[in-house]
Formats: sequence, structure tokens, C-alpha cells
Amino acid sequence: MFKNPLTQQIAEFLDEIGLEIIPRQLAGNTFLSGILIESGKIFVDESKLAYPGDLLHEAGHLAVMPKNLRAHLSDEIALPGEFNIDAVEVAAIAWSYAAALYLELNPRVVFHEGGYKGNSESLLMNFSLGVYIGVNSLEEAGMTATGENARKLAVEPFPQMLKWFRD
Repeated sequence: MFKNPLTQQIAEFLDEIGLEIIPRQLAGNTFLSGILIESGKIFVDESKLAYPGDLLHEAGHLAVMPKNLRAHLSDEIALPGEFNIDAVEVAAIAWSYAAALYLELNPRVVFHEGGYKGNSESLLMNFSLGVYIGVNSLEEAGMTATGENARKLAVEPFPQMLKWFRD
């Protein structure tokens, strides 16, 4: 599907968990170079894709949204009034970190120098210290568990995921 082995690896993972990743030439500019979300699908123009790891972050936005809304999300992930865009953003950060580790990728693939408004290093430092921004939203959605909750459920704690999508 994709020439870049990293892009292909990420696309295969996203496809395996149930997200549609569709190669397509994209006209004009998109929010993230080479990526367009339309009706819950991710369209990728590999010739314009600056950072393959951005696919994981954008997939994270879709994954943390309720199933009934996922197919209606497009472009910059405009959300209905009851959803706080900042909470969705930090949940997507945590999700994409977990996905990178699951794929045995260096987290810098996602948290690269060109992203996160210059805060990639801070995010990576937090993760290395076990400070997982956004994990509370994932846990509340039943997608992962932390601390005592993980012990009670007898599961591995975050960054291990119990499921990749919010119900």
C-alpha cells in the first residue's frame, strides 16, 4: 500500500484494529501534511506525508471518540459541544504513545521535532518519568488501566491497552 516501510507498518496496524487507511492524492493543504480525515476514514498522500508518526496521533483522535461519532468526524476533528477538544487531544497523545510502544517504535516517531507546538521533548520527558498526560481519559473510557485499578483488574498498566477504541 505504501512505499515507506514505517508508513506501511503503521497503516497495517491501524487497518488491523479497524481504522480505514486509504492512499489518495490530496489536493491543497491539510491540517497535517499528507493526512486528511473524512467521515471517520484516514486518507494518506504519501508524497506529502512529512512524518509517518502523525498517522498514529490522528488515529488516536478517532480511537478516543465514541463509536457513534467516529464515522462523522472529518478534517480537524470538529467535535459536538459535549466534548472538550483539549481532553480529546491529550487522550490522543496518550493513545499514540501506547500505540508507538506496541509497535516497538521509538516514541520520537510520533513525538518528532516538527510537532506538538515545540513541546515534543517535554512530552517525551514526562513519558520517560511515567507521567502519562491524557491517560485518565483512556482509563475512564475503559481502554487502559493504571495503578491500583490495573492491580484490581489483574492487567498490565498503561502503556498497555485493554482495547484500542472507546465504545
